[in-house]
Amino acid sequence: MLLRMSTLLLKTLREEPADAEAPSHRLLLRAGFIRRAAAGGYTWLPLGKLVLDRVTAVVREEMIEAGAQEVSFPALLPREPYETSNRWTEYGEDLFTLKDRRGADHLLAPTHEEMFTLLVQDMTGSYRDFPLVLFQVQTKFRDEARPRGGLLRGREFLMKDAYSFDLSDAGLVEAYQRMRVAYQKIFERLGLEHTIVSAMSGAMGGSASEEFLATSEVGEDTFVGCTSCSYAANTEAVTTRAVTSAMSGTPLTVHDTPDTPTIASLVDHANAARLDGRADWTAADTLKNVVVTVHHPGGESELLAIGVPGDREVDLKRLEAALAPATVTMFDDFASRPDLVKGYIGPQGIKIRYLADPRVTTGTAWLTGANEPGRHATGVVAGRDFTPDGTIEAAEVRAGDPCPACSGGELTIRRGIEIGHIFQLGRRYTDAFKVDVLGADGKPVRPTMGSYGIGLSRGVAAIAEQHHDERGLVWPAAVAPADVHVVAAGKDGQVEAALTLGATLARAGLRVLVDDRPNVSAGVKFTDAELIGIPRAVVVGRRLSEGYAELRDRIAGTRQEVPLVDIAGVITAAAG
Repeated sequence: MLLRMSTLLLKTLREEPADAEAPSHRLLLRAGFIRRAAAGGYTWLPLGKLVLDRVTAVVREEMIEAGAQEVSFPALLPREPYETSNRWTEYGEDLFTLKDRRGADHLLAPTHEEMFTLLVQDMTGSYRDFPLVLFQVQTKFRDEARPRGGLLRGREFLMKDAYSFDLSDAGLVEAYQRMRVAYQKIFERLGLEHTIVSAMSGAMGGSASEEFLATSEVGEDTFVGCTSCSYAANTEAVTTRAVTSAMSGTPLTVHDTPDTPTIASLVDHANAARLDGRADWTAADTLKNVVVTVHHPGGESELLAIGVPGDREVDLKRLEAALAPATVTMFDDFASRPDLVKGYIGPQGIKIRYLADPRVTTGTAWLTGANEPGRHATGVVAGRDFTPDGTIEAAEVRAGDPCPACSGGELTIRRGIEIGHIFQLGRRYTDAFKVDVLGADGKPVRPTMGSYGIGLSRGVAAIAEQHHDERGLVWPAAVAPADVHVVAAGKDGQVEAALTLGATLARAGLRVLVDDRPNVSAGVKFTDAELIGIPRAVVVGRRLSEGYAELRDRIAGTRQEVPLVDIAGVITAAAG
């Protein structure tokens, strides 16, 4: 491959794009890899498409190596299969829907579980057809409320999704582990530093679920690790270790606590008034009760109270993950519910569903609202004065929290970009479509499924996030748009020599970009070369007459003078 910058559809930008937040977004725009087409939608320019194709090729190779077979489904799909699986309503407002000219409902697919399941139902009938792993590379659509970060959160994106079909739970576990290993190989080849974390399944359904998160400060996912063991989890999936308590004998006592609608004001008053004879009250001694409206798929809603220790906030992302596929908004119409006294709500006698943090165990005593304006109660004991309808993981997770998997370890918190997600789906979809095949004993068997996704366009952004410096992108060799960038530093035959060298390198099997632009200064060419970030550059310049060119390594930051006749061999040897 030989590309000439004089004819390449490329425009680099000197200024930072005003609306670009993440480094990957800024640099991919500035280096001429993508252009904004619409909110959450981007056009891939020639250099960007080359990177996307190389990322896709790595993923495709490893999937085929792991035994998967490639298919391709339409992105425009009928409503009926998604009605059968109930995801037409479960996806809610994230789903792009439309009607055709006949009035029939369709959607732009966010995922394809239904279609893979129907294909297997149509194409298989015997245990001899299994195990089976299918995958595709397809554009997906989600109506994101707030597209951001360029390729990191878009409304249209390229994804590889794969599905395994097995006739036993043991077979599913084996397929899941095989895909897990394949994903590790993929991300290692792509040069992505990543962590595998426990995760929630969300609208996908299923049981076991793990995310592959690329470490990045601009990542939307927050995850934890343990200082003492290998535990790692998305904060949405972190579990709290509950501590059992003996039943407290403290009597419930109601106190006048005027002007104390916040935890901070309540603690100050409790200490000043020496409630229960104490002056050492802290926020952790209080029970905060937050009322939310839960919006279920299909339009129904309910009020729900969440109880958490007063030194914690309710994390709405964790709450929504626990209640998925429902969504949540904060309740604020207290005038319509006089039984819910804002700032003074207590769990005793509450008339709506009440879920408590796992720390609110039977026997624990709390300072909490008395359900009357300006009044709180001490000695409100779980299991005696109130009984939650269940527990829920909704409180914020903090650095330093105890590890739920070991004794003595503490949690650290980092941010990451989700680049892959794998699920043990089980039989949710084969049950929905009543998929049965003939088993070896002649009896019907229902297949069980696994789901394995990789965001390909997001993967390009994640690589850019991890591989750049103050001068521009620094692509790993496996995904760079070219292997070598040949720069003609001046005139006087240097452009012709650069093109000749580029052709020689291309014949040697290298992918080559030649900067042969006329009337462009050497300084601009060097700046663009660093911005574009191809791993190796060859500068044809002042020593051309002596038969030498300068070889620059963008990754290592080194430079060396190399005879022109040896350039191809040096680069090929280094690449090998």
